[in-house]
Amino acid sequence: MRLQFILILVLAFVGPLRAAEPAKAPDKGSGAGLGQERVVVDPAAENAIRGALKYMASKQNGNGSWSASDGEKHEVAMTGYVLMAFLACGQLPDEGEYGKNVTSGVNFLLGAVKPDGFISYGGGTNMYGHGVATIALAEVYGQTRDVRIRPKLEASVKLIVGCQNDQGGWRYAPRKSDADISVTVLQVVALRAAKNGGLDVPQATIDRAVKYVRSCFEEQSGGFAYQPRSGPGFARTAAAIYSLQVCGQYDDPRVKRGSEYLFKHLNAERQWFTYGNFYAAPAQYMIGGETWERWYGDIKDQLLKTTEQGGLMRVQGELISWDPKWDGGGRVGTIYSTAVYTMILAMPYHYLPLYQR
Repeated sequence: MRLQFILILVLAFVGPLRAAEPAKAPDKGSGAGLGQERVVVDPAAENAIRGALKYMASKQNGNGSWSASDGEKHEVAMTGYVLMAFLACGQLPDEGEYGKNVTSGVNFLLGAVKPDGFISYGGGTNMYGHGVATIALAEVYGQTRDVRIRPKLEASVKLIVGCQNDQGGWRYAPRKSDADISVTVLQVVALRAAKNGGLDVPQATIDRAVKYVRSCFEEQSGGFAYQPRSGPGFARTAAAIYSLQVCGQYDDPRVKRGSEYLFKHLNAERQWFTYGNFYAAPAQYMIGGETWERWYGDIKDQLLKTTEQGGLMRVQGELISWDPKWDGGGRVGTIYSTAVYTMILAMPYHYLPLYQR
């Protein structure tokens, strides 16, 4: 049961790890050069985003964190996800309507960075939470150059590099052990975000990660497994092809086959709907063109259906959130699903350097 819950808590979005210069966020609506400019945030999606930001701001804890609804609170992971949602909508520390909320969230994460670089709060977290928090801090640093962030971000990245296992992947604990695709994707996305921010990332680390991800590919189906030879699935495939793109492997034929697999299985695995689409959306976005148009149109239509219409979107006055019922029985809570779906709907804004190929 705990493993099911943890598997939901995985994510993020990017371009190649070989980039030599830190990326800068393009202007809103500028596109990423692959046909993404044809996809826009329409009034219905914009209204949902506006209500979701208001909802998330209303749920922030006094210490600047956000937390899951039930069971373990996972403050490090939840705060990372929500910060990514705010950043995707153009909200920066002390800038924008929710700038103070972003500042408080960043301060919470900075306070959770331990001397060895591991990001933990209240004695508990794992490499999922560490990865998400590293991504959020790297994105904030890349856009603000806040001098407080860099040394802690460097320590966080050093920890990721140091606990990569011999096969090239990562697992739950911050040490070398076995590996799986869901933990691995978060670490390579974190490394990419840090690279965008101007930090050094060893190319050997990236090369080993690519080798591990490819080892999870299943030739017959075109999908990817959670671990080598363990069977393909929608969420695993989304995480895998996104990992390859993050590492600059855009032309790897496995990416195209994985994209086709995702279209075939889009609505087949409702239990991991949020988790899978968190990776599938940026993966299809970086493919661009008709692929991204089809994907965004379909996921947007699903996300804008209210609970009264049999969908997931819950409207309470000016507040909008998304029901997590399709993900592990709702154990992860509304903050997680609302943050993820806000990010997906906001991708056409092109605010995050992480989204750019």
